[in-house]
Amino acid sequence: MQVKVINLKGHDAGEVDLNSDFFSIEPRLDIISEVVRWQLAARQAGTHQVKNRSAVHGTTKKAFKQKGTGRARRGSWTSNVCRGGGVAFGPVVRSHAFKLNKKVRQLALKGVLSLKFKKSELIVLSDLESESYKTKDMRKNLANLNLVSALFVFGENNLVDNFSNSITNLPEIDILSVNGLNVYDIIGKEKLVFTKDALQGLQKRLGGREC
Repeated sequence: MQVKVINLKGHDAGEVDLNSDFFSIEPRLDIISEVVRWQLAARQAGTHQVKNRSAVHGTTKKAFKQKGTGRARRGSWTSNVCRGGGVAFGPVVRSHAFKLNKKVRQLALKGVLSLKFKKSELIVLSDLESESYKTKDMRKNLANLNLVSALFVFGENNLVDNFSNSITNLPEIDILSVNGLNVYDIIGKEKLVFTKDALQGLQKRLGGREC
């Protein structure tokens, strides 16, 4: 699977062979959806909490005598049946995260990579080295590449300091290490942009045959 490589200015920089194990499988949309749910659940703070009867400030004095009043026996005004009392079975601080098999997560990642390639939304750059850190200069480069919403993925050996600084004020442009590449961030952008070095890093992360 040969794909054209270009540089930041949009000029031709050769070709690269994509790994068909990562970019040509049949996407499983149900698995992709499950992995997105898994990612969002792990991000959820889970800090919602109500006061139960032990946390409500109030007297612990017995409301009225046990017998002779004709009323239901009650030991405290902080009971959940009283106005201002505690809440029964309300939400408490907890983690919403759940486990998901590594093979399932990898299959979802390969699925979205294949989906991007199938839709011609995958671009390969030679590198992300930029002479300027200014946003206005980066806007020109992105215009040459016809990119409005994109996720840039870099590898271990890429120099990205100037590039990272130049896209700080561009909300639709994001950058991510290949080791942090995930399903949710990929589907959140229109285009996916790899460096050649990032493709090699993807090989190390996911395994499979050599690119």
